[in-house]
Amino acid sequence: MSKIFELFGHRLNDTSAEARYSRNNALCPFMQAKCDGGGNRYLSNINLARKPELRQVFNKLDNIASGVCSLQLHQNETPWIVCLRRLIYPLREQHKVDGYQARAIHRLWEIAGYQSPCQLGVWPELRISHRSEAKSFAYTFDYVIMSLQSLDQDAIIDLTGESWHRVRPNLVKAGYTIAQRGNTEFVEDFPSGEPLIVEVMTSSTSGGNKDKRSTIPMAVEDALLKDDHLAPGINYRQVWARMVSQLIVKSEVAIAWGGKTVWVLQDKLVDYISETTALNVHQFLAKNTDEVNILSLAYQENFESDSGVLELSSGDLFAGPISSTSQSQPSFQDMIRAPLLPSRAVLINAVTKRYPAMVHLLTP
Repeated sequence: MSKIFELFGHRLNDTSAEARYSRNNALCPFMQAKCDGGGNRYLSNINLARKPELRQVFNKLDNIASGVCSLQLHQNETPWIVCLRRLIYPLREQHKVDGYQARAIHRLWEIAGYQSPCQLGVWPELRISHRSEAKSFAYTFDYVIMSLQSLDQDAIIDLTGESWHRVRPNLVKAGYTIAQRGNTEFVEDFPSGEPLIVEVMTSSTSGGNKDKRSTIPMAVEDALLKDDHLAPGINYRQVWARMVSQLIVKSEVAIAWGGKTVWVLQDKLVDYISETTALNVHQFLAKNTDEVNILSLAYQENFESDSGVLELSSGDLFAGPISSTSQSQPSFQDMIRAPLLPSRAVLINAVTKRYPAMVHLLTP
C-alpha cells in the first residue's frame, strides 16, 4: 500500500523543528525556496482557501504545491523519488548546497571534468528551436551548464556567427556586463567551453483514485490531518517512454556541440530499465564518460533511521556508446529493443485462451 515517505523534504514522521518549519511554510529544502511541486505538477496544487483545517497547518497560506518528494510502495522498501528537485537541483547557490545534495552536485561536477577555480553558468528549461531546409530541431533541456569567462567581441562573433551589431543588444537585454578596454569591448561571464546538458528523470505517479482518496492532494491532506492515508502508485511505463524518446537525441546533440549529456536517475529507475528492456545498464559501470551517461543516485542504507533531510549517495556513473557495430556488443540503443523474445508457443497459448472477437471470411 503506497504511502508518502517524504513531504517538503522531510520524512513524513519527522517531527523536528526543521521539518515542521518546512512543512508549515510549504518550503523545499533542496531549492531553499517555496516548493513548486517539481515544476510540472500544477494539477496537484492545493487550494487551501477551501480547506480551513488544512490551512491552519500551512500558516494560513492560500495555495500550495503538494510537496510530495517520494513514495514508499511497501513498508521497509526503498522509496521512489517522484520530484525532480528531490533528486538534484543545480540552481542552488554553492554555499547552500552542503548538507542536502552536496554529494550529488559534487559528483556531477566531477563527471563533467570541472576543476576549481572556475565559474559556471546554469540555464534551466532552455528551449532550442532550429530549422534548416526541410528538417527541424525543437527540444527543451532541463539544464545547460557552461563555464563563464571574459571574452572580447571578436571571439564572441566567431562563436555566435553573428555580427557584433546584432549580438550586443541581446547581451545587454539579457543582463550581461559589457566593458570597454581600449578600442575593444569585452563581455564578462560569457558562456564558453564544453556544454554540459543535465537531464533529470524521476518516476511518475499513477494519478490516484478520488474515490479511494489516493490522489496526491488528497493523500497530503489525509497524511497531515488523519491517522492514515493512501498515496498513488508509480507509473513505470510512462517514465521509460519519456526517457527513451529523448535519450539518444539529447546525447547526440551534446556530442555535436563538443560537450556531453548526463542523465540523473534514481537507482530504482535504473534497475527498472534494466529489467524491462534489452539494456542492462549495470554492465556500463564506468569511471569516465562516454556518448551516453547516466548518474544513478540512491538513498543510503539507513534511510528510515537518519534524522533531518536525507542525503543521497554520490552516485554511480554508467556510460557507454549510443550504438554498436554488432549485435553482440551492447549499447544504449538496446533500450528500445525487447528484453526477451517469447516463443511462438507463447503466442499460440495466449490466443487459445480467447476466441477471436471477429472472424472474416474472404471470398474471391
